[in-house]
Amino acid sequence: MTNSPEASTPDSEPTVTDGTGTEGPATEGPATEGPATDGRGADATATEDTKTSAVADGETVESAIAHDRSAHVTRDVIDDEGTFTQILEPRSENRLPLGDGTWHQLARQYVWVQLISSGIVFLLVLGAALAISLIVGAWWVWIPAGILLVILAFTLAITPRQARAYGYQLREDDLVFRKGILWQRVVAVPYGRMQLVDITHGPLDRGFGIAQLKLVTAAATTGVAIPGIRQDAAEQLRDTLIAVAETRRTGL
Repeated sequence: MTNSPEASTPDSEPTVTDGTGTEGPATEGPATEGPATDGRGADATATEDTKTSAVADGETVESAIAHDRSAHVTRDVIDDEGTFTQILEPRSENRLPLGDGTWHQLARQYVWVQLISSGIVFLLVLGAALAISLIVGAWWVWIPAGILLVILAFTLAITPRQARAYGYQLREDDLVFRKGILWQRVVAVPYGRMQLVDITHGPLDRGFGIAQLKLVTAAATTGVAIPGIRQDAAEQLRDTLIAVAETRRTGL
């Protein structure tokens, strides 16, 4: 009897023999080789991207916090106790508008300081004119003295109204100062342009507890002097303006 070879089935997998004699299934198709991936390089790149993003986010957050802090300190920072409550405006329709926001005014003691100062000058001029006219007999001295006395009397009369025309407003980016009834002046001082914040007060000012706050900028025409602020409010406003100016500092 003859042995017939086994019929190969098409579904059977071809086998290969390696050097050890172990047979295993052959791999179909050529092996696909790809570029080797360096895991450490990918991790380093991801880490750098993360650091860069974190730094950018940190700077953004710090900028936002600084801006929010500067905007916050300019609101409701002034104690208006003992100040006037309404700014007097000219009756003309062509007057400069007040605009929106909270306006802060001068302390009421400012009027007394101005009245006392002008009153002392008035009495000195009157006394000097009387002395010269009675002792020397120069009656013509009443001509210049009379003119000066009229001016001083007019100043004394309008001082209370003039004091109520002063006002200042703390906005997000600048301080706005206004004064005057017949001759109005409105000045906006950017926080970032402030170079010096100065507080001065004389003997009468100290006696009534008020001071003058002066803002010095790069341009002399935009300098602002706010008189008649309570001394504690002036010091608080000075510290606030310095803090805000540091966050809004621009190149000078």
